[in-house]
Amino acid sequence: MNMSSPGDLVTAVRKTKIIATLGPASFDKQRLRELILAGTNVFRLNFSHADYDILRRVIADIRDLNEELDVSTGILGDLQGPKIRIGTMPGEGIHFQAGDKVTLVTTPCTGSKEEIYINYPQLPQDIRPGDMLLLDDGKMKLKALSSNARDRIQTEVVAGGLLSSRKGVNLPDTEVSLPSLTEKDRKDLDFILEHKLDWVALSFVRKASDVEELRQEINNAGQEIPVMAKIEKPAAVADLENIIAVSDAVMIARGDLGVEFPIEQLPLIQKRIVRLGMDLCKPVVVATQMMESMITNFMPTRAEANDVANAVLDGADALMLSGETSMGAHPAQVVDYMVRIIKTVEDQSEIYYRDHRLSQDSTTFISDQLCYLASRAAMRIDAKTIVGFTKSGYTAFQVSSYRPKSGVIVFTPNKALLTRISLVWGVRALYYDKLTSTDETIEDVSRILKAKGWLHAGDRVVNTGVMPIRSVHRANFVKLTVVE
Repeated sequence: MNMSSPGDLVTAVRKTKIIATLGPASFDKQRLRELILAGTNVFRLNFSHADYDILRRVIADIRDLNEELDVSTGILGDLQGPKIRIGTMPGEGIHFQAGDKVTLVTTPCTGSKEEIYINYPQLPQDIRPGDMLLLDDGKMKLKALSSNARDRIQTEVVAGGLLSSRKGVNLPDTEVSLPSLTEKDRKDLDFILEHKLDWVALSFVRKASDVEELRQEINNAGQEIPVMAKIEKPAAVADLENIIAVSDAVMIARGDLGVEFPIEQLPLIQKRIVRLGMDLCKPVVVATQMMESMITNFMPTRAEANDVANAVLDGADALMLSGETSMGAHPAQVVDYMVRIIKTVEDQSEIYYRDHRLSQDSTTFISDQLCYLASRAAMRIDAKTIVGFTKSGYTAFQVSSYRPKSGVIVFTPNKALLTRISLVWGVRALYYDKLTSTDETIEDVSRILKAKGWLHAGDRVVNTGVMPIRSVHRANFVKLTVVE
């Protein structure tokens, strides 16, 4: 594996980022080190399975390793959301056949052939006759026949199977009245805010106001952690543009999305979300079953390699590993394979530069136009890189959205931005807090990049961003330079 240094050229110039979910297979500090050296850009903490004592130690270890290895690995806190599950089933479960009649009840009980407990008390009020209920990631299907609107739903098994305890329930046809933030989510959010994680992901988003509610909770706490909306419900796809507009990033959570939508629609939904994300300058993460076979196997299948490659070709900002790194047998090897596939596709494909129309009615039109010009100039002069200066990260997100082949390096006085921006396509961030003139700053950062081996004499560079660097304004200049 290529894990000698996180600053190696192979890792440094890769544009599509990698998110690794942590779990029992990867909580150890040495395993975290291996994952970073293999090419992980962001670690995901899944709060569906949160042990605060373990997470405190893991967060501290990640930050220690960032200092030790001189990297900026980000941390994403993923809230569980309103997950609907059945209750306890006897033994290893019960086998149901098509045509069986079974009653769902909201009073806790051990499941039987006749009755199954479901943990959502309002479901009898929300569901309608004919609505489908998908259990255990769609492996078993029920059709609602009737409801007493209080505590019981009569159903018929459409597709049977073995049903064991605590399996998830998806409701593709039902408009549920569950709140977007559960009490558990609020407690987990307090933990995320206390430890100042880089991103927070909201599960089972149904409408833009769900994202706004979470953002208000963050603002009320006096913090500015960016919000990632997970797209996994038909209602979210129906309100997609509004959701992306109010979010800081989106995740295509293909697990639940692939259960609640016909599977043949999933590839085009993925492409649509990635394209909308680029148009709105919002990072897009593709998640679920990227290399699932490597939970046990030492190498991915050919189909998985193609899935990773196609997500890169779509233009995704980041690809996320779940069980592969949280409970798999070969966490670092999974990341290494993903790096190799990403790099090969990026190096041998002409997919990056893209164009989109800017609205002159936008309050950020001038800044957006400068970011566009920087990206276009980099293509025209075959620039080695685009070097940006930013305090908020705005310049980085904007320039990245055009997918410039040259990639982007941003300098910022905002230390929190170093790890936050690790999610964004093609962008690397370095800390810089000097107050000098524009020309002196450009010369200074060129010296820094030459010392790192990222630039060499004769390289063409497009400089853009805001000057002075501590200004509250957005991008206000573009300059073309040749490294001396």
